[in-house]
Amino acid sequence: MGQSQESAETLGLRALAWLVGNDDLLQTFMGSSGVSEEDVRAGAADPAFLGAVLEFLLMNDAWVIECSDALNVPGTAIGEARGALPGGEQVHWT
Repeated sequence: MGQSQESAETLGLRALAWLVGNDDLLQTFMGSSGVSEEDVRAGAADPAFLGAVLEFLLMNDAWVIECSDALNVPGTAIGEARGALPGGEQVHWT
């Protein structure tokens, strides 16, 4: 069962806060996405940006585990939240 957009945004915001507290990973995110510190601050209010944060975390199982453990949520919650935010819709090829 998927998450509501509101709960997905909340989890995305919590994941962003966790990411900001992880200097090395934050630098990796900023370098790979091209965002600035100002963009990160502004992105906290943008559901699409929060989805991008979750998408970034989903690139590495260790990041998903670390984040979900820190936020005390199941690891699957991050993927579910990503699916509920803009750009996270399942693509059906048939």
